[in-house]
Amino acid sequence: MSRTLKAVRGTRDLLPPETALWNRIEATARSVFARYNFGEIRTPIFEDTGLFARSVGEETDIVSKEMYTWEDRARAQSEKTQSLTLRPENTAGVVRAYIEHQLGETGQLQKLYYIGPQFRRERPQKGRYRQFSQIGAEVIGPPSAGSESPLRDAEVLEMLATLLDELGITGWTLELNSVGSAADRARYNETLRAALVPVVGQMCVDCQRRAITNPLRVLDCKVPADQPIIDKLPVIADSLDQASVAHFAAVTAALEAAGIPYTRNNRLVRGLDYYTRTTFEFTHGGLGAQNALLGGGRYDGLSEAIGGPRAPGIGFAMGEDRLVLTLQAQESAAPQVVVDAFIAPLGEEMNAAALALARELRRQGLRIELGDGSFRLKKSFEAADKTARRIVILGEDELQSGILTVKTFATGMQSKVSRAELAAYLSTTASE
Repeated sequence: MSRTLKAVRGTRDLLPPETALWNRIEATARSVFARYNFGEIRTPIFEDTGLFARSVGEETDIVSKEMYTWEDRARAQSEKTQSLTLRPENTAGVVRAYIEHQLGETGQLQKLYYIGPQFRRERPQKGRYRQFSQIGAEVIGPPSAGSESPLRDAEVLEMLATLLDELGITGWTLELNSVGSAADRARYNETLRAALVPVVGQMCVDCQRRAITNPLRVLDCKVPADQPIIDKLPVIADSLDQASVAHFAAVTAALEAAGIPYTRNNRLVRGLDYYTRTTFEFTHGGLGAQNALLGGGRYDGLSEAIGGPRAPGIGFAMGEDRLVLTLQAQESAAPQVVVDAFIAPLGEEMNAAALALARELRRQGLRIELGDGSFRLKKSFEAADKTARRIVILGEDELQSGILTVKTFATGMQSKVSRAELAAYLSTTASE
């Protein structure tokens, strides 16, 4: 007997009615982004492996442990084998597209958003899958377009606060930090490396490796036993130059003027090497220990790192699974979608007429479920009661007279409604 095939570990199927909530999140995001003049970009789901090694960082856990990478074999001996990777994040791909299509030559800021799958081979857990969907956005452009301005940072953060509010997510917290310029980071890495020497032997194996290859990543450690040690390490705020301090102060001043609450988190460095200056996370208590809803930051040197022109930028990514879990935890998730009416044809000879009626009503914007004339009337009522607010009975008499029998399940009321007025009647709420 052949084995039953199931979804691969770390992946899952999204089914109705949950997909209605996903659609609502995505529709809300598109609506908010449009008001801030963002346009959609769709990049390939796989890229040259070198893109992520050069942008995300070869010593990050993503590149060293979590990417799905394979060799694309040459078809002819004269062709070279290429290493390809399913995208583990999308900022690098967006910046690659910005460079490839010479978007900087417009002289304008590019405000781009994306919605789509990403892939990381990490341990599956609540709200974290090996194929996961992200909503993200990037603001990138030449310095002459104002891409370095702290106002861009504040606008992105204000937009995210608006998006979470419009999704109905309450109780979020914005955590901010500055990781400074590349020179600031290099200076802090040396300070951190020295501070780790006497204590790193007491830390987890990953931190012992990071202390040598990339000390900043130690601050990302989630091992409980390491936290007291990390809390005593120097903070990056003490290594920032005057320009980075002024940039961060301008960001926070703009947020305060807009009434966006925030807290400073000196340990917030994010997990990717390309971040500079402003880094941020929106967190929510309903997610437990892994409480980040979304995160992002500024990446002023990323374009140059992958061979492009100077193009400072800032962006973010949010996992849709986390948003869904948060909404469900708040009991704010959309209820199961109930259609406006179930059409019950009386006898198979009424099926064609029922389809014509359903088409007529659907073209007027109503959600209609279509029964089958082979059902007994009791079965039609049972099916309708599970899916629809009302049932419309269509028999020979109703077809000839143009007067249909409609029952509203919430009230138990049964009415006679003319076909000409049926769409308007079905558009009313069940309590009316």
